[in-house]
Amino acid sequence: MKTICLNFQIHQPFRYRKYRFFDIGNDSYYYDDYANETIMRKIADNCYLPANHILLKQIKKSKGKFKVSFSISGVALDQFKLYAPEVIDSFKELAATGAVEFLSGTFANSLVSMVDEQLFAKQVKMHDDLIEELFLQRPKVFRNSELIYSDELGDLIYRMGFETILTEGAKHILGWKSPNFLYCNALNPRQKVLMRNHRLSDDLSFRFSNSSWSEYPLTASKMTTWLVDLPKQEEIVNIFLNYETFGEIQKKNSGIFDFLDSLPEMILKTKELTFSTPSEAVKMLQPVSSVHVLHPISWADEERDLSAWLGNELQKEAFNHLYALKERVKQCTDPQITKDWIYLQSNDHLYYMCTKFFSDGEVHKFFNPFGSPYEAFINYMNVLSDFTLRLNKLVPLSEYEVELTKLKLSIEEKSRKLEEAELVIKKLSKPAPKAAKTKAKAATKVESKPKPPRKSAAK
Repeated sequence: MKTICLNFQIHQPFRYRKYRFFDIGNDSYYYDDYANETIMRKIADNCYLPANHILLKQIKKSKGKFKVSFSISGVALDQFKLYAPEVIDSFKELAATGAVEFLSGTFANSLVSMVDEQLFAKQVKMHDDLIEELFLQRPKVFRNSELIYSDELGDLIYRMGFETILTEGAKHILGWKSPNFLYCNALNPRQKVLMRNHRLSDDLSFRFSNSSWSEYPLTASKMTTWLVDLPKQEEIVNIFLNYETFGEIQKKNSGIFDFLDSLPEMILKTKELTFSTPSEAVKMLQPVSSVHVLHPISWADEERDLSAWLGNELQKEAFNHLYALKERVKQCTDPQITKDWIYLQSNDHLYYMCTKFFSDGEVHKFFNPFGSPYEAFINYMNVLSDFTLRLNKLVPLSEYEVELTKLKLSIEEKSRKLEEAELVIKKLSKPAPKAAKTKAKAATKVESKPKPPRKSAAK
């Protein structure tokens, strides 16, 4: 019998207002309160509240046989508190059923796991403390930001106390293998790895209302048939998607809520499929093999790597400037600095700077509140510059850091001059154009041609 794990991600960043160069050092409030409240209220009314109502109804109707899990960022929960507290109440109702599991993760849905173990562990604890405070449940399964995972990262997360992690079932990692099995970490076989079924997840997230799709319309009956028809030896199907799929990405008039309302009952009627939370699933199953992930993977874009956030020079520059401050932020006890630091780390700010083209580029553009990636970069760097000035006042640079900064600037300046010199040398050493060569050759021939003898005056 196969088990289905329905996993939903919820994250909304604190959006920044248009923060100009002349605001640096003069105004240290960065947030667009109007946009944050308007967007949160709209999504709460269109998605979170109606979707939660359907889930609660189906859990009660099935007497707890229908189960789901949620990965909610701390930043999203902070916004619920400010703008839509009734959403938290609806999640508390779901938690009370015992059929809903809340997953662990980073508080800001950040890339901190790629930078600093200490900060990573701190942000995870901060997230899990808030989940436990609100929903009386301590997360046991880990879902890293954007499903980012590698062998080394998985081992680190195991040492932080998480025996199970959920990640992307990337084709270039699995090859011929199916994501519909339980795997284990290649470095640490004790850690269990759940792999997302990206085809079924994306069918629901992106293709549901696409009338040109060959499988349109996608109904609960059709999805159930697909699940039943999967090879019998496959044991688990992990469907992971943004919760905003319901009512926001896929609008209400697409029939998405009818689909959500019908699917649990349709699946449970088969007697061949069950629902499980991730924690329950790993207790029932044994890993079939290890999965080798040498370089970090994610669930984003065609590449399924980190290029959605660190794929160009703008993103790398912003990322490096942000985390260059980490050691001094660790020394700072100012609560507002700490809060701003957390919100600055939301990976959405880097996502807006992506310069990809084609279908991936369209997705990035859809979610980008700025006119262009370059505008997003300038705005973020202005905010970061002001934040740095505030941090400098509270935790001044040490003499060593000042000297290091001067040395770095000196090296950068010398590198720039070397590059300019190389360009000049290349320009000077460039071969003459063909036309110029021909002209020069002709001139040489004329000069070398012997002059006729001068006629004698006597003749």
